[in-house]
Amino acid sequence: MSVRTRRLPTFFIPHGGGPCFFMDWPGNPHMWDRMAGFLKGLSASLETRPQAVLVISGHWEEEVFTVNASPRPPLLFDYYGFPEHTYRLQYPAPGSPALAARVQALLGEAGIASGSDPSRGLDHGVFVPFKLIYPDADVPIVQLSMKTGLDPREHLAAGQALSRLRDEGVLVVGSGMSFHNMRGFTPAFRAASLRFDEWLAHAVALPPADRDRALENWQDAPDARLVQPRPDHLLPLMVAAGAAGNDAGRRIFQDEVMNVVVSASRFG
Repeated sequence: MSVRTRRLPTFFIPHGGGPCFFMDWPGNPHMWDRMAGFLKGLSASLETRPQAVLVISGHWEEEVFTVNASPRPPLLFDYYGFPEHTYRLQYPAPGSPALAARVQALLGEAGIASGSDPSRGLDHGVFVPFKLIYPDADVPIVQLSMKTGLDPREHLAAGQALSRLRDEGVLVVGSGMSFHNMRGFTPAFRAASLRFDEWLAHAVALPPADRDRALENWQDAPDARLVQPRPDHLLPLMVAAGAAGNDAGRRIFQDEVMNVVVSASRFG
Protein backbone atom coordinates (compact mmCIF):
# COMPACT_ATOMS: atom_id res chain seq x y z
CA MET A 1 0.00 0.00 0.00
CA SER A 2 2.93 2.35 -0.61
CA VAL A 3 2.05 3.65 -4.10
CA ARG A 4 1.58 7.41 -3.90
CA THR A 5 -1.40 8.83 -5.76
CA ARG A 6 -3.73 11.81 -5.65
CA ARG A 7 -5.04 12.39 -2.13
CA LEU A 8 -8.55 11.07 -1.61
CA PRO A 9 -11.18 12.74 0.59
CA THR A 10 -12.86 11.06 3.55
CA PHE A 11 -16.60 10.67 4.04
CA PHE A 12 -19.23 10.13 6.68
CA ILE A 13 -22.27 8.57 5.04
CA PRO A 14 -25.69 7.36 6.20
CA HIS A 15 -26.31 3.68 5.51
CA GLY A 16 -30.06 3.73 5.94
CA GLY A 17 -32.27 1.29 7.80
CA GLY A 18 -31.32 -2.37 7.35
CA PRO A 19 -31.56 -3.37 3.68
CA CYS A 20 -33.85 -0.39 2.97
CA PHE A 21 -32.62 0.26 -0.58
CA PHE A 22 -33.37 -3.27 -1.74
CA MET A 23 -36.97 -3.75 -0.67
CA ASP A 24 -40.38 -2.15 -0.86
CA TRP A 25 -40.61 0.11 2.17
CA PRO A 26 -44.03 -0.23 3.84
CA GLY A 27 -46.21 2.84 3.51
CA ASN A 28 -43.69 4.92 1.60
CA PRO A 29 -41.99 3.17 -1.33
CA HIS A 30 -39.90 6.26 -2.13
CA MET A 31 -38.67 6.89 1.42
CA TRP A 32 -35.05 6.07 0.64
CA ASP A 33 -34.82 7.26 -2.97
CA ARG A 34 -32.87 10.45 -2.30
CA MET A 35 -30.37 8.71 -0.05
CA ALA A 36 -29.95 5.92 -2.58
CA GLY A 37 -29.35 8.51 -5.31
CA PHE A 38 -26.73 10.23 -3.17
CA LEU A 39 -24.88 6.97 -2.55
CA LYS A 40 -25.05 5.99 -6.21
CA GLY A 41 -23.42 9.28 -7.14
CA LEU A 42 -20.64 9.18 -4.57
CA SER A 43 -18.04 7.47 -6.76
CA ALA A 44 -18.56 10.01 -9.55
CA SER A 45 -17.67 12.80 -7.10
CA LEU A 46 -14.12 11.48 -6.78
CA GLU A 47 -11.38 12.71 -9.06
CA THR A 48 -9.43 9.49 -8.50
CA ARG A 49 -10.77 5.96 -8.35
CA PRO A 50 -9.70 4.34 -5.06
CA GLN A 51 -7.45 1.31 -5.06
CA ALA A 52 -9.28 0.15 -1.93
CA VAL A 53 -11.76 1.34 0.70
CA LEU A 54 -11.45 1.32 4.48
CA VAL A 55 -14.89 1.44 6.13
CA ILE A 56 -15.72 2.06 9.78
CA SER A 57 -19.28 0.92 10.41
CA GLY A 58 -21.60 1.60 13.32
CA HIS A 59 -22.15 -2.15 13.66
CA TRP A 60 -18.80 -3.49 14.84
CA GLU A 61 -17.11 -2.89 18.18
CA GLU A 62 -14.10 -4.66 19.71
CA GLU A 63 -11.88 -4.21 22.76
CA VAL A 64 -9.21 -2.80 20.44
CA PHE A 65 -9.51 -1.42 16.92
CA THR A 66 -9.73 -4.53 14.76
CA VAL A 67 -9.43 -4.99 11.00
CA ASN A 68 -11.16 -7.54 8.84
CA ALA A 69 -8.26 -9.28 7.10
CA SER A 70 -10.21 -11.78 5.00
CA PRO A 71 -9.27 -11.88 1.31
CA ARG A 72 -12.90 -12.79 0.48
CA PRO A 73 -15.12 -11.48 3.27
CA PRO A 74 -18.61 -12.98 3.50
CA LEU A 75 -21.65 -10.89 4.38
CA LEU A 76 -23.18 -10.57 7.84
CA PHE A 77 -26.94 -10.19 7.62
CA ASP A 78 -27.11 -8.45 10.96
CA TYR A 79 -30.62 -7.09 10.60
CA TYR A 80 -33.88 -8.65 11.68
CA GLY A 81 -37.48 -8.88 10.50
CA PHE A 82 -36.95 -7.89 6.89
CA PRO A 83 -38.21 -9.68 3.74
CA GLU A 84 -36.66 -13.06 3.04
CA HIS A 85 -34.96 -11.97 -0.18
CA THR A 86 -32.89 -9.38 1.69
CA TYR A 87 -31.02 -12.24 3.36
CA ARG A 88 -29.88 -13.44 -0.05
CA LEU A 89 -28.27 -10.20 -1.18
CA GLN A 90 -24.80 -10.62 -2.61
CA TYR A 91 -21.78 -8.34 -2.62
CA PRO A 92 -18.62 -10.29 -3.47
CA ALA A 93 -16.14 -7.43 -3.09
CA PRO A 94 -12.63 -8.69 -2.36
CA GLY A 95 -10.89 -7.89 0.87
CA SER A 96 -7.26 -6.81 1.16
CA PRO A 97 -5.00 -8.48 3.72
CA ALA A 98 -2.28 -6.04 2.60
CA LEU A 99 -4.40 -3.03 3.49
CA ALA A 100 -5.43 -4.67 6.75
CA ALA A 101 -1.76 -5.08 7.65
CA ARG A 102 -1.04 -1.47 6.65
CA VAL A 103 -3.87 -0.25 8.90
CA GLN A 104 -2.40 -2.16 11.84
CA ALA A 105 1.06 -0.84 11.11
CA LEU A 106 -0.11 2.78 11.06
CA LEU A 107 -2.11 2.35 14.25
CA GLY A 108 0.92 0.74 15.87
CA GLU A 109 3.18 3.64 14.86
CA ALA A 110 0.77 5.93 16.70
CA GLY A 111 0.84 3.75 19.80
CA ILE A 112 -2.70 2.48 19.25
CA ALA A 113 -3.31 -1.20 19.95
CA SER A 114 -5.09 -3.15 17.23
CA GLY A 115 -6.23 -6.63 16.27
CA SER A 116 -6.98 -8.60 13.15
CA ASP A 117 -9.92 -10.88 12.33
CA PRO A 118 -9.33 -13.10 9.29
CA SER A 119 -12.86 -14.46 9.09
CA ARG A 120 -15.36 -11.74 9.98
CA GLY A 121 -17.72 -10.69 7.20
CA LEU A 122 -18.91 -7.26 6.11
CA ASP A 123 -21.93 -6.10 8.10
CA HIS A 124 -24.87 -4.25 6.60
CA GLY A 125 -23.34 -0.90 7.47
CA VAL A 126 -20.82 -1.76 4.75
CA PHE A 127 -22.39 -3.93 2.08
CA VAL A 128 -25.77 -2.17 1.93
CA PRO A 129 -24.40 1.29 0.99
CA PHE A 130 -21.52 -0.08 -1.07
CA LYS A 131 -23.84 -2.10 -3.25
CA LEU A 132 -24.93 1.35 -4.43
CA ILE A 133 -21.56 3.11 -4.36
CA TYR A 134 -19.63 0.39 -6.21
CA PRO A 135 -22.31 -1.95 -7.56
CA ASP A 136 -19.82 -4.09 -9.48
CA ALA A 137 -18.10 -5.06 -6.20
CA ASP A 138 -14.77 -4.46 -7.90
CA VAL A 139 -13.05 -2.30 -5.27
CA PRO A 140 -11.37 -4.12 -2.35
CA ILE A 141 -12.99 -3.32 1.01
CA VAL A 142 -11.51 -3.65 4.48
CA GLN A 143 -13.62 -2.96 7.56
CA LEU A 144 -12.24 -1.45 10.75
CA SER A 145 -14.09 -1.85 14.01
CA MET A 146 -14.81 0.82 16.54
CA LYS A 147 -13.33 0.46 20.01
CA THR A 148 -15.59 -0.38 22.92
CA GLY A 149 -16.25 2.57 25.16
CA LEU A 150 -16.91 4.72 22.08
CA ASP A 151 -14.54 7.45 23.22
CA PRO A 152 -14.61 10.17 20.54
CA ARG A 153 -11.02 11.21 21.29
CA GLU A 154 -9.76 7.68 20.66
CA HIS A 155 -11.62 7.49 17.35
CA LEU A 156 -10.34 10.87 16.22
CA ALA A 157 -6.82 9.68 17.08
CA ALA A 158 -7.30 6.47 15.12
CA GLY A 159 -8.38 8.50 12.12
CA GLN A 160 -5.35 10.75 12.48
CA ALA A 161 -3.09 7.71 12.53
CA LEU A 162 -4.65 6.45 9.30
CA SER A 163 -4.60 9.72 7.37
CA ARG A 164 -1.62 8.64 5.26
CA LEU A 165 -3.82 6.03 3.60
CA ARG A 166 -5.46 8.83 1.65
CA ASP A 167 -2.19 9.37 -0.23
CA GLU A 168 -1.96 5.64 -0.94
CA GLY A 169 -5.17 5.25 -2.90
CA VAL A 170 -7.42 4.31 0.02
CA LEU A 171 -10.84 5.90 0.51
CA VAL A 172 -11.70 6.22 4.22
CA VAL A 173 -15.44 6.09 4.89
CA GLY A 174 -17.34 6.28 8.14
CA SER A 175 -20.74 4.60 7.77
CA GLY A 176 -23.43 5.36 10.32
CA MET A 177 -26.41 7.68 10.79
CA SER A 178 -26.33 11.23 12.12
CA PHE A 179 -29.64 10.39 13.86
CA HIS A 180 -29.83 7.02 15.57
CA ASN A 181 -32.43 6.70 18.29
CA MET A 182 -34.36 3.52 17.56
CA ARG A 183 -37.34 4.81 19.55
CA GLY A 184 -37.17 8.26 18.03
CA PHE A 185 -38.12 7.82 14.37
CA THR A 186 -41.32 9.77 14.93
CA PRO A 187 -42.51 13.31 14.12
CA ALA A 188 -41.90 14.25 17.74
CA PHE A 189 -38.13 13.97 17.17
CA ARG A 190 -37.90 15.85 13.89
CA ALA A 191 -37.09 19.23 15.47
CA ALA A 192 -34.39 17.70 17.67
CA SER A 193 -32.85 15.91 14.70
CA LEU A 194 -32.76 19.16 12.74
CA ARG A 195 -31.16 21.12 15.59
CA PHE A 196 -28.48 18.48 16.01
CA ASP A 197 -27.89 18.23 12.28
CA GLU A 198 -27.39 21.98 11.98
CA TRP A 199 -24.89 21.86 14.82
CA LEU A 200 -23.12 18.95 13.12
CA ALA A 201 -22.90 20.80 9.80
CA HIS A 202 -21.36 23.76 11.61
CA ALA A 203 -18.95 21.53 13.56
CA VAL A 204 -17.56 19.66 10.56
CA ALA A 205 -16.95 22.97 8.75
CA LEU A 206 -14.87 24.48 11.57
CA PRO A 207 -11.08 24.85 11.26
CA PRO A 208 -9.58 21.41 11.96
CA ALA A 209 -8.44 21.99 15.55
CA ASP A 210 -11.79 23.53 16.48
CA ARG A 211 -13.60 20.78 14.57
CA ASP A 212 -11.87 18.09 16.58
CA ARG A 213 -12.70 19.80 19.86
CA ALA A 214 -16.33 20.19 18.86
CA LEU A 215 -16.66 16.56 17.78
CA GLU A 216 -14.87 15.33 20.88
CA ASN A 217 -17.53 17.16 22.91
CA TRP A 218 -20.45 16.21 20.68
CA GLN A 219 -22.59 15.40 23.72
CA ASP A 220 -22.80 19.14 24.44
CA ALA A 221 -24.58 19.74 21.12
CA PRO A 222 -28.31 20.57 21.08
CA ASP A 223 -30.41 17.47 21.77
CA ALA A 224 -27.32 15.28 21.45
CA ARG A 225 -28.49 12.48 23.72
CA LEU A 226 -31.96 12.46 22.20
CA VAL A 227 -30.46 12.04 18.74
CA GLN A 228 -27.67 9.63 19.74
CA PRO A 229 -28.55 7.86 23.03
CA ARG A 230 -25.60 5.58 22.31
CA PRO A 231 -23.21 7.07 19.74
CA ASP A 232 -22.28 3.90 17.86
CA HIS A 233 -23.60 5.41 14.62
CA LEU A 234 -21.83 8.74 15.20
CA LEU A 235 -18.32 7.51 16.06
CA PRO A 236 -17.51 6.50 12.45
CA LEU A 237 -17.64 10.25 11.74
CA MET A 238 -14.81 10.79 14.23
CA VAL A 239 -12.51 8.43 12.33
CA ALA A 240 -13.32 10.13 9.03
CA ALA A 241 -12.74 13.57 10.57
CA GLY A 242 -9.49 12.47 12.18
CA ALA A 243 -8.21 11.10 8.88
CA ALA A 244 -9.05 14.43 7.25
CA GLY A 245 -6.09 16.10 8.94
CA ASN A 246 -6.02 19.77 7.97
CA ASP A 247 -8.53 19.38 5.15
CA ALA A 248 -11.80 21.25 5.38
CA GLY A 249 -15.11 19.50 5.96
CA ARG A 250 -18.63 20.26 4.83
CA ARG A 251 -22.09 18.75 4.79
CA ILE A 252 -22.78 17.39 1.31
CA PHE A 253 -26.20 15.78 1.74
CA GLN A 254 -29.26 16.15 3.93
CA ASP A 255 -32.49 14.19 3.85
CA GLU A 256 -35.57 13.47 5.92
CA VAL A 257 -36.33 9.78 6.43
CA MET A 258 -38.62 8.12 8.92
CA ASN A 259 -39.63 11.59 10.19
CA VAL A 260 -36.10 12.73 11.11
CA VAL A 261 -33.22 14.57 9.46
CA VAL A 262 -29.98 12.81 8.52
CA SER A 263 -26.92 13.96 6.61
CA ALA A 264 -23.54 13.14 5.09
CA SER A 265 -20.22 14.96 5.27
CA ARG A 266 -17.08 15.13 3.17
CA PHE A 267 -13.58 16.17 4.20
CA GLY A 268 -11.07 17.21 1.57
